[in-house]
Amino acid sequence: MPPVLSAEEIREVNTRYHDVAADHYDSKWGIDFGELGGEQVLQKVRKVLGAHPGPFESSLEIGSGTGYFTLNLMRAGVIEQATCSDISPGMLAALSANAQRLGLEVSTAAADAEALPFPDESFDLVLGHAVLHHIPDLPTAWREFERVLRPGGTVLFAGEPSRYGDRLATVPKRAATAVAPLWRRVMRAGPAPPAEGGAPDAALESVVDVHAFAPGELSEMARGAGLSDVRVIGEELLANWFGWTNRTLEATADPNEVPWAWKWYAYRGYLALQRVDRRVLESRLPPAIFYNLMVSAKKPL
Repeated sequence: MPPVLSAEEIREVNTRYHDVAADHYDSKWGIDFGELGGEQVLQKVRKVLGAHPGPFESSLEIGSGTGYFTLNLMRAGVIEQATCSDISPGMLAALSANAQRLGLEVSTAAADAEALPFPDESFDLVLGHAVLHHIPDLPTAWREFERVLRPGGTVLFAGEPSRYGDRLATVPKRAATAVAPLWRRVMRAGPAPPAEGGAPDAALESVVDVHAFAPGELSEMARGAGLSDVRVIGEELLANWFGWTNRTLEATADPNEVPWAWKWYAYRGYLALQRVDRRVLESRLPPAIFYNLMVSAKKPL
């Protein structure tokens, strides 16, 4: 069982963990800034903001990481001027390098979501991807999101783990762990080498991930901060079962010995099941059953 940490300790561990993870974050999670990555991000945003989101004159991303959401949305013309914040300077450095490579101008700020260093009513869009579950004091953070948002502005957060979906995800993880030795023999791959000194401590993952959510909890936090038009939807069920199975298997093997054909199968299979989730399941099943939740809201005029 992970240790019980104070809010300040959680922030410190998150900073340390993500600073170390920044150099290989994009490759680990398959983050793409080309046509495919842009379409994936747009598909997510369209689910809650409609077929033609934006354009938003100015945006603030919370926990922006290496820029997956903001940079892809800028390339798609959804965002015009972007500010990216993160508690991790290492992540912001990786984001700046990605932005420079893509020819995009982005402002960055090392910032705690619970005390944003921006004036009131500064942005038309406040967004984030897979960040809320890292923040210790969420009610305070939501009040900050509302404070820096202009009247009529939009809040959008995606990629947040649902409590029930997170429990469901333990099933494929456990199954994959059990069959991993046989899978490595079939793949002719050796076991994963010991973690190097620069690799993030896997044990810290259970510490930096502070929350999992019920859909109603996200709604209540948004409304409690004074936001309206709140909407929560679920996404990715089959795709996450498939993805977690493959990631768990791959984590046990030497990455240099996992066959290219397997990686291609895992990648294409995940994308195919994303389409099944999006076209068939997400509109028919309750949000709580999905692995990820998305929440959007507006600041009243």
